[in-house]
Amino acid sequence: MSGSGSPPVVLLVDDETRILSALRRTLRREGYEILTAESVAEALRILGSRPVNLVLTDQKMPGMSGLEFLEQVAARHPAVARLVITGWPEEIPAAQIERLGIRALIPKPWDDDQVRSALRDHT
Repeated sequence: MSGSGSPPVVLLVDDETRILSALRRTLRREGYEILTAESVAEALRILGSRPVNLVLTDQKMPGMSGLEFLEQVAARHPAVARLVITGWPEEIPAAQIERLGIRALIPKPWDDDQVRSALRDHT
């Protein structure tokens, strides 16, 4: 998805710093350029300022849910792959996943191999 031999750019969005750190550790040897945002506002600023190949966002965050955020991503940056990580996957209707073009729903606590595999499949 990324051009000219540059690594795919992955944006991780979660309001918990420890979650972002753990995801970064999980992905550090996968060859991605990893960006992190602790808020939807910060994530939208990043998306507006540079190319991103994939967004992995938490669902439950203050101010705006992950699905509301991904609705904006889909409208503004339709080529960006969209994935959700959540402790409550059963609360996200399948129809909404399909409508927003969410390519993977990763349950928390996550399995490192599952996260790596989901990102490999969509970058």
